[in-house]
Amino acid sequence: MSKITTLENIVSVAWLNNHLQDENLLVFDATISKVVGNISALSNTQIPGAQFFDIKKKFSVSNAPFPNTIPSELQFEENTQALGVNNDSTIVIYDALGIYSSARAWWLFKTFGFKNVAILDGGLPEWKTKGFPLEDKAIHKTHNKGNFKAEYKSSNAVTFESLESISKDDTYKIIDARSSDRFNCIVAEPRNGLRRGTIPSSSNLPFNQVLNSNKLKSKAELKSIFASLAKENQHLVFSCGSGITASVLALAATVAGYKNSVYDGSWTEYGSLTIA
Repeated sequence: MSKITTLENIVSVAWLNNHLQDENLLVFDATISKVVGNISALSNTQIPGAQFFDIKKKFSVSNAPFPNTIPSELQFEENTQALGVNNDSTIVIYDALGIYSSARAWWLFKTFGFKNVAILDGGLPEWKTKGFPLEDKAIHKTHNKGNFKAEYKSSNAVTFESLESISKDDTYKIIDARSSDRFNCIVAEPRNGLRRGTIPSSSNLPFNQVLNSNKLKSKAELKSIFASLAKENQHLVFSCGSGITASVLALAATVAGYKNSVYDGSWTEYGSLTIA
């Protein structure tokens, strides 16, 4: 078996099918349902050898006041080691919706210093469309404890405390991944009790606009999209409802060559801590 040493931020299902037997490859299913719900209802099958990357229970702070709060360096390290992640592993992440929560898992790996990680373009739907093999989720692949050492990259994440200065700084551009109806306060927020609104000076780019169905748009298309919203030298800061779809835009911006960060608390935190 061969080892993979370098990886782009996104790979095709054909590429993954050809590399499933590579000895340092780990495949993670990072599926969550949209906003709330049980992941088991989405798919009973998985890509062979995949392990579940539990964003909600293992890779978020479960008792935090806001959903999907980024875990500590130690929490991330211990839970990735339990999945067999080594410093020389190659990781491919997918989800059952195409490109949705897999981007959050990708962003977490990048934020904790792991570089050789990619999103599966089109996710499980594209894998199924191509007729590639599946196995029952009851099949569990076990790994020896990994040796990955996490190193938190603070530049990848933005906090509530820094948003006011960022919103007034022309070297930054805040972009909101929520739907246009939510951004423009036409419809209620899906979380009970959360007010409608937007972060000052932010622009709107619904996350599905960087996708063609389940797959990421081309680099040229992504460059054009971001050029219409931001200057080439601006640092992009992405927000959404709770940090999930902001990570989709972070993936797209990274592919397009823009420096970027995710506001981890996103609108759920900002709308809760501020008054309209």
